[in-house]
Amino acid sequence: MSRIFGPVRQNGYVVRDIEKAMTHWVEVMGVGPWYYIDRVQTDWFRHRGVDSAVEMSIALANSGDLQIELIQQRNDAPSMYKEFLEAGHEGLQHLAFWSKNYQALYDEALRLGYQVGHEGQIGGDQGRFAYFDSAGHPGTVIEISDISGAKGAFFEHIRNVSADWDGADPIRPVSR
Repeated sequence: MSRIFGPVRQNGYVVRDIEKAMTHWVEVMGVGPWYYIDRVQTDWFRHRGVDSAVEMSIALANSGDLQIELIQQRNDAPSMYKEFLEAGHEGLQHLAFWSKNYQALYDEALRLGYQVGHEGQIGGDQGRFAYFDSAGHPGTVIEISDISGAKGAFFEHIRNVSADWDGADPIRPVSR
């Protein structure tokens, strides 16, 4: 439990091959089903304060209450995902904290001195997210995500389905 951000709700892994990563999580780890979005449509995305046309695919599954996110960037646009891979890393890149009062949490993080690395929005005002730089070590970037709208309901659905998953239909494409 973070005294600033609350409980960790998601571990985010940046990978070079999302299909291979999903297969690993299903076959080796027994985690699924995966909700796979081949090309995420962002309303806007900024990297270090500058608009960026990042293209990415994501997959989401739960292990208990912890959501696992896989992210594969599909182009060379500036992002913290690209920086992570270019630094020679692959794997756990961020820990995510969710809020129904996103703006207050965002403002508090800035007040405490956190610096935004990249941020964006998916599906309207209640789909905002921000990643804060952490100079610590790989795998400790902090993400905050607004779950007050449809994204929160989608995340809850994924958690509920995973609780009774029997291994069938392990990868479930989501059209956006």
